[in-house]
Formats: sequence, structure tokens, C-alpha cells
Amino acid sequence: MIRLLRQTPHSPVPGPSPSRRPGEETRWQRWRAQAGPWAGLIALCLVLFLPGMMTLPPFDRDEARFAQASRQMIESGDYIRISFQHEPRNKKPIGIYWAQAASAHLFGGKDAPIGAYRLPSMLAAMAAVLLLFAGLRRQTDPATAFLAASLLAATLLTVVEAHLAKTDASLLACTVGALMALLRAYRPLDGETALPLRYVALFWGALGAAILVKGPVVPMVVGATILALGFSDKAWAWLKRLRPVLGLPLTVLIVAPWTLAILSQPGSGSATAGGNFFVDAIRGDLLPKLVGSQEGHGAPPGFYLALLAVTFFPGTLLLIPAARAAWRERFDPLVRFALAWVLPSWLLFELIPTKLPHYVLPLYPALALLVARFAATAAAESIGHWSARLSQALWALVALVLAAVTVALGLYFDQELNPIALIGAAIFVIGAGLTLRWIWRGSAAHALVTAVTVVALGYGVLLSAVLPASSGFFLSRGLAAMAESLHPGARLAAAGYAEPSLVFLTETTTRLTDAETAAQLLADRQVDLALIGDRDITKFRAAADAAGLTVDALAIERGFNYSKGRWVTVTFFRRAA
Repeated sequence: MIRLLRQTPHSPVPGPSPSRRPGEETRWQRWRAQAGPWAGLIALCLVLFLPGMMTLPPFDRDEARFAQASRQMIESGDYIRISFQHEPRNKKPIGIYWAQAASAHLFGGKDAPIGAYRLPSMLAAMAAVLLLFAGLRRQTDPATAFLAASLLAATLLTVVEAHLAKTDASLLACTVGALMALLRAYRPLDGETALPLRYVALFWGALGAAILVKGPVVPMVVGATILALGFSDKAWAWLKRLRPVLGLPLTVLIVAPWTLAILSQPGSGSATAGGNFFVDAIRGDLLPKLVGSQEGHGAPPGFYLALLAVTFFPGTLLLIPAARAAWRERFDPLVRFALAWVLPSWLLFELIPTKLPHYVLPLYPALALLVARFAATAAAESIGHWSARLSQALWALVALVLAAVTVALGLYFDQELNPIALIGAAIFVIGAGLTLRWIWRGSAAHALVTAVTVVALGYGVLLSAVLPASSGFFLSRGLAAMAESLHPGARLAAAGYAEPSLVFLTETTTRLTDAETAAQLLADRQVDLALIGDRDITKFRAAADAAGLTVDALAIERGFNYSKGRWVTVTFFRRAA
């Protein structure tokens, strides 16, 4: 990577070594120049995305719901309708469920571990990184393209989504694919009169895949980018290069089969009827997010900007000076495109009442481009400006917070110090010092490379050895293991702790219910064990007495329910002998 950074677009190719034949030297140089960056990016992605992929238990609630719904497709053989247990999951289209089910089939089918369901997200995140590099390497110099792709891979939000079996990593890949094709149409290469057919297919194919994954999000980002460019340039003719007459049928071809299949589902008036999927998805999921704070996830405008120092880490090292430089250079076509990608969609996301940190992930590739462009060209004085110092201070603060969190995880959730956590914390602290040393020496590019390396090592320790070792943080894992040890293959009912991860880690038939129903199910011998949270113990015992049921308390598990932000003590009950 360092060698790549030393090159400029016009750097001469070194001559052949006298000890080698010219042909051999040229072939090696050509391979290194062409394949080296690709191999480096793939290796970086593996280092960032693989740790914890198989060892981290499913997270609540979205990941567990997605993975469980995909597993139920395998169990039922129904690959058209989406359900979590007996409830239709009419929220997102089918794309991610098909990808997860296909991956799970490769790793044991319905018995596949959670890592199998995460594999599509990991591959999608890698695809986003490689697509960004592929799209930029002929639009700018190789160092900038490589830095931008590396930064996108190492961004905290990208790493998180690559580890989760949900839609957002796939959506990122679709966004990068569509926007890189749009960039080629907006800024064709010298002598290019028509957009190559592969870019036409990439644009319309990515739109189709994005709709099948998460509905209108990527079309909205693409549309906002096009409108911003069109109105700012007062030019629209370049859009003809996208060849919509040829490309739009490809989008329809991708989306139509499942749409027709779900519309043809029988059961008029039922929740699983075809037309009801779209009614529920729009009325029950999309519109509530647009007009109110759905499921308590509301926040005022400025929410995403306030979180940017953390979610875009380590790119925040140079983000503020990069933003200043981008505004000064806004008439440069590449910078203009990146700003059109970010600004209008960011404003829309800030105005939508429902907010979650990952919603703005499709805009991060453009931020990565702007930061990489600044890093590759910044003069020493530009990274000494007060705005740059502010950016560096925020970055150092986040690095120290990550170090503290790495150590605090075991202390808080398990009341013990994980020795490996000290290694992770040391990586973040020492790495922060090395990164800032490059800044003080006036080398923004080397500082960014160091920052990416630091987070790759630090995240690796955190995700592979620290977080998976926490029993208090992953209560469902402990409950599933305890249930299996008490009564292998037990039928379960849970009250007072109703997280989807418990269903995924046990059986689809696990009942998430209330205390009274759990007691009745145990009395009727429909379940073998009842798992009752501490706040529901009194209700459960009263219901058991009313049903004439005598119960034995077998074991207790305690852990942190992060979905509700409180500690929970769960007691295992069975019918008395």
C-alpha cells in the first residue's frame, strides 16, 4: 500500500533490472500493478470481516429475525412468503432471505450456524469495496481509489453491517454498483462516446437487486444524485448514456418474478395473501418511518451528523478538512459527483423522523472518496488548520473510547477482566499515537493507512476474542445452552424475556409469550421447560397454582438484555415429578 501511495498518475514505470530479462520484469510489474491492489483489498476485507463471523451469537433484534425467517424458509420449503414463527414478516422484500437461505443450504440447511446467514452480508461488503475501487481507479489516480476502498472497508459501520445477517451490507453493494455506473455515465473516459454495456447492465441490475433487497432506498439515493447533478450543471443529456430503453427491462426482470409470485399467493383477506404484503410493507413499515418515530427510533435532525465521528471512524481523522477541500473544489466533476451523492440524500435522511445509525451507510462511499482524495493530495499546512485539528481530536477521542470499551466489556457484563482485551486496548492507544505522529509529520496519506491498519487489528481482537467471550452480554446463548443441558431437545416457553435470538438458538417452536400462557402450556404438557424473567415470576407462580400445577425451579441465568437496556434474571421451571 505504501508503494502505491508513492506513485502518481504519471509516475514512470521503473526499467528492468539488468539481472533479469526484460520480458520477465515487465510481466511481474504488470501483474503487481493490476492484481496487487485487488489482492490487497480482498485480504483487508477478510481481516476486517472474518473475525467473529462464526463465533458471535445472533444479535437482537433485527439480525435474529432475518436469520430465523430465512431458516423457516428452509424448514417449510416456502421461498415466497416471509414469516417469523407464525407471524408474517411483511416488511422487506425477498432478496436477502433468498441469499441467506442459499448460504445456509451450503452449511447444513436448517441446522446451519448463524455465520452461514451472515456470509451474504460479508460478501456484499467485500463487493462494495471492490466495486468502489473498480469504479474509481480510472476516474482518479490508483492511490486515491485504493485509499477510498480501504477506508470504506475499515469504516466502523461497514464492519458492523458485514457481521450482521440483515439487508444493509447488501444495500451498500447495490448502491456502490449503481453509483459507479452513474459516475461513468456522468464522467466518461476520454474518447468514450457511449457507456460500455457492462456499466449499463451494472446500473440497472444494481437497481433491480436493491429493490429486491430493501425497496426504494437505493432508487431514492440515485434519484437524488441525478437531480442534484442535473440542476447544478443545468445539463441532462448525459443521462441518455444509461440507455433506459435497454436497461429498464433488466430491472423489471429482476424484480417481477417474486412480485408476481407473492401477488399470486392465495388467502384473500389473510396476512399472507399476496396483495397484503405490499399493503403491510407500505402502511406498516415505510409510511410510519416517514411520518413518525417507528418503534421508538425517533431523533431530531442532526442525529447522523452527531454520530459521524463514531460511525465513520477511522475516516473522521481527515473528514472535516476533506469537507472544506471538497467545497472549494466543488466544480471538479468527481468532487461534484461525490457531493451530489452525499448532500441531498443526507438531508432527506435527517428529515425523516425514524432514525437508525445504519440508514446513511449508502452515503459513506462518497465520504470515503472525499477523504481519500484529500489524503492523497493534502499539503502539510492543510492538515495543521484548526478544522483539521478538531477532526484529529475527535478521532483520537473515539480511538480512546474504543480502547476503553474493549476493556470495559468484560468488567461490566461478566465482572472479570479479559486479558486479551488489554491487547486490543493497547492496539487502539498505540495505533492512535502512531497515526497522529504521521499527521504531525505532515503526511495525511500515511496517517490514513496507519489508521486503517490499526482498526483492522483492533477490531480483530474485539470481534474474535473479547466480545464472543462475554456471557453476560449474550443472554440467549446461555439460556439455550442451559436448556439443552437440563432437557436435551426440550420444547420451550419464555416469558419476561422474548428476544428473537432465543428462537434462532433453540427451535422455531419456542413460544415467546406471557407468564400466564407459559404456565398453562407447561400444565398442558405442550412445553417441557418454562423460562421466566424475574419481573414475571409472581404472575407465573400464581397462574401455575390456579391451573393446579406444581413446578420445580431448576436453574437461573442472569444477563443483560441490551434490547431493553436492563439486566434480566431468568429462572427455568419444569413440572414437578
